[in-house]
Amino acid sequence: MTRRFFFFLLAFAATGCFARSHTTTVNGHPLYYETRGAGRPLLLLHGGGNTVDGSFSHQLSRFALSHAIVAPEQVGHGHTPATTGPLSYAAMASDTAALLDELHLKNVDVVGWSDGGIVALILGIRRPDLVRRLIVSGANFSPEGLPDLAEMREKEARTTGAAQLSLDAKLNHLWLTSPTPAELSPELLHGLHRSVLVLAGDHDEILMDHTIALYRALPDARLCILPKTGHNTFGERPEWVNPIILSFLDEP
Repeated sequence: MTRRFFFFLLAFAATGCFARSHTTTVNGHPLYYETRGAGRPLLLLHGGGNTVDGSFSHQLSRFALSHAIVAPEQVGHGHTPATTGPLSYAAMASDTAALLDELHLKNVDVVGWSDGGIVALILGIRRPDLVRRLIVSGANFSPEGLPDLAEMREKEARTTGAAQLSLDAKLNHLWLTSPTPAELSPELLHGLHRSVLVLAGDHDEILMDHTIALYRALPDARLCILPKTGHNTFGERPEWVNPIILSFLDEP
């Protein structure tokens, strides 16, 4: 039994499914990221207020069987410390691009959930040399895509003093004011000449009309709406999402 278990561990390790942790410096601050697997590079971008494992716990091992995963944790999230300034989608995209440049990676497939989907789209627009295909889920291209702006504005007004330094306060301000037209807009999306798969749950927090407008603004996109599914498509429906994504990435 012991010998069999040992050989099982060797076989599992050979697949590259174990995570390797790294910390580098991008744009003057630390950035934590994980790598695992082997094959075509696949960048995973987590959601706001979340982490790599929290966003993609149902995808990491499966995707690592066929892809070399790179998964950063953005400023103020997970293992990456916060900076003194506000959060910015453009800054997150810049940090992500700097990481890919440091790793000498181009033509990368990108999967982004929620805030990570926004970052993925900005990355594709600003650094198309780094991107081959994109999969985004639960992404909005303006604050108007969120239905609870009034509640968010009230919460923003109540946030004072030291609480403004908290991740929750920074995220609330980010969601209330971003993406800005300089980061994302239908005009900018129309210039993104990469294949994009837009995923959404039919009960997503992002307004469905907004998701459809995002899809229509992209010149080469597909739209997949998952029934009886909320915002967390990756966590709620991995049995659907995983094969859909892998099939899209495997297309010639």
